[in-house]
Amino acid sequence: MNLKDELSRGIYTYGFEQPSKIQQLAIVPMSKRNDILAQSQSGTGKTGAFTIGSLSVVDSTIKAPQVLVICPTRELSQQTERVAQAIGSYMGLKVLSATGGNQLRNDIQSLKAGAQFIVGTPGRIFDLICRGELTVDQMKYVILDEADQMLEDLFAEQIKVILNSQFPTTTSLALFSATMPKNVLEIAETYLNNPVRILIPQDEVTLDGIKQYYVQLDREDWKLPVLLDLYQQITVNQALIYVNKRQKAEWLAKQLSSHGFTLEFIHGEMDVAERKKRMDDFRSGMTRVIISTDLLARGIDVQQVSLVINYEMPIQRENYVHRIGRSGRYGKKGNAINLVYGDEMNMVKEIESHYSTIIHELPDDLSVLSVSS
Repeated sequence: MNLKDELSRGIYTYGFEQPSKIQQLAIVPMSKRNDILAQSQSGTGKTGAFTIGSLSVVDSTIKAPQVLVICPTRELSQQTERVAQAIGSYMGLKVLSATGGNQLRNDIQSLKAGAQFIVGTPGRIFDLICRGELTVDQMKYVILDEADQMLEDLFAEQIKVILNSQFPTTTSLALFSATMPKNVLEIAETYLNNPVRILIPQDEVTLDGIKQYYVQLDREDWKLPVLLDLYQQITVNQALIYVNKRQKAEWLAKQLSSHGFTLEFIHGEMDVAERKKRMDDFRSGMTRVIISTDLLARGIDVQQVSLVINYEMPIQRENYVHRIGRSGRYGKKGNAINLVYGDEMNMVKEIESHYSTIIHELPDDLSVLSVSS
């Protein structure tokens, strides 16, 4: 790929040996400063792709923001910060994660000290740009991670203001996501200039390596006893349990704890420091099971996750890919179990049809689930 020696050293030190498909397709065009529109399923190395690609154009001698990565959540931002720091370690790279919950003055001090790779959430990036603290005159790349959510969700207005900032005409834009619905593609076209397209058509978005199952229930209140039964029968390395609302996450955690199970829960309305602690405990392996809303459905790389349980089916089918992509990352095997009641079966059928996949009924013999490693 003809990357700079210090960047190559960082890549190998981090543990990347063979580039994944998305990395093969994205890094070289990014090194040539092309605009990028890239879709690749969860767990295929998108973060590595845009981090390496953007670092390939960073000038270490310029102590000013040159790469801006915008992520939908604090956790995803912090994960990207860690990847950039590791890969850029031999470049003398200064990385800043600018998110809500950080002291604003600390972010401003880091910018004044010459931070070159900025990763953050829309609200904080919006604030820093509006205050004139985040200068963009040396910016080489702006990257939207999970671009589908950024362009059509509650972030859309802030993203619009950020992208309409006074960037140099030479600044490139890259959009990365696991899913790219048609309406998001149309919005993306208004911002991109002759982009290199790396798109997997939605009917080719595969869930390879992940065995998918469902348990159909006649009553919703049977979900808890079924989950308790699964919990006792399956040995997991680490597992994620998804629900749709904060209240359900808290309720389910209380129910499972009352039955003697050790776990944590996390949601977007939680205190930032507490959220970080729980996420760190899960990432380190201290916590083996975590209940989450869709906050964790996008891009959180916990390598040991071998089982995802959808206690409730996602409201949007795209989130199914994001959710179960937590297991089986980077080619590892994983399992997903969907607890289904009533109309949720319609979502199962819609997912099967849309993604050309098969979700099997969970067999009585659970030995088919190889969820420990």
